[in-house]
Amino acid sequence: MAAGASTTRRVLVAFDKFKGALTAREACDTAAGVLRRHRPDWEVDCAPLSDGGDGFCRILTDEAHGSFEPVLASGPLFHGAQPTRHVQAELGFVDVARLPLGARQRLRLHETAPARLAIVEMASVNGLSTISKEQRDVWCASSYGTGELLRVASQRGAQAVLLGVGGSATSDLGLGALCALGLRFETAAGVELRPPLPALWPRVARVRGEVASELLPLRIACDVHNPLLGPNGAASVYGPQKGLKAEDWPRFDREALRMAELVCGQLGLELALTEVPGSGAAGGIAFGLMAAAHARLVPGFPLVSDWLDLDARLARANCVLTGEGRFDASSWAGKGPGALVESASRLGRRCVVFAGSVATEPPAAECQVIAISPAALPLDAALVDTQRNLARAVESWLDGVDLRSGGVEVN
Repeated sequence: MAAGASTTRRVLVAFDKFKGALTAREACDTAAGVLRRHRPDWEVDCAPLSDGGDGFCRILTDEAHGSFEPVLASGPLFHGAQPTRHVQAELGFVDVARLPLGARQRLRLHETAPARLAIVEMASVNGLSTISKEQRDVWCASSYGTGELLRVASQRGAQAVLLGVGGSATSDLGLGALCALGLRFETAAGVELRPPLPALWPRVARVRGEVASELLPLRIACDVHNPLLGPNGAASVYGPQKGLKAEDWPRFDREALRMAELVCGQLGLELALTEVPGSGAAGGIAFGLMAAAHARLVPGFPLVSDWLDLDARLARANCVLTGEGRFDASSWAGKGPGALVESASRLGRRCVVFAGSVATEPPAAECQVIAISPAALPLDAALVDTQRNLARAVESWLDGVDLRSGGVEVN
């Protein structure tokens, strides 16, 4: 090491969630706890990540030193006009002036210059995490609860809303949310279908009304580029994980097209909106909210990165620990740990990825990818032991770190 070089070792710990096992915050705390016990002289900076799904509201609101308000809203599954259960969720409220300049610019709210921004997390009420795998059923799942959260946010003093749509359990084009916000979906006999579940779409003859005029400027954090319909659309790509059977997809897509035509016809819009990249996000809620609520899509991970000031924190660190439940080819699609690895590599920072399972190679020599679960361990058992396995993997990595190499030193 050169004379006068700093021996301070600074580590950025920035994990996304391990789905079904650890939140992003819990994963960061687990890894950071190991570092602090075994390397008390190291500086550890924790930055939990989010892709717009579980943890989105909590992570962004905490970072901006905002406040939370509880809301009881409808869960994703409905039996007739009633949700099978209500879910206790929360809204985050932050002072826009507290956000880094990059985040404010990405939100593109300069036209209205709001002081108070509400953060809404779709996954908290209509997410896959709110129901069991056996309960998943796109035909009876609705985004109505998300619409309730948006309505409450506008009633509680926000001047704009940021919606994270990752991890949704629905594929209803956002029609449930639009129903909660004022649109009416009627049969030929004039009977209102509330909410308009996909199972009821064949009965919908017309759409009436409009979204409540007091709805605020709305931004949707989204890293998905899928259109609404077709082989690369919402139902085809994401429907199977939400309970849509392959043989049902053609019928589902035909009905989705008809509903999109009804909505666009009522609102005087061109059907080309269904082809906009990202309109298929979260089962098409991006399409519905762009159509009826003038929502704008914002690149999700770049927004989170700016919000957390990750570039500056990367520049201060010389080693990065990150990870998520599964690290595969999709991790390089410009979001989460994959994007962080690429940013770290450009800066020449050493980066270590810890994941429950690994199905991709690192892009650079500076990156190491470690599977924390034994290969033969069944998924259910691996999920139960995720926290312990992560801690052990970090400890094992530390044992192999050659401090003489300068790999975690700042020169």
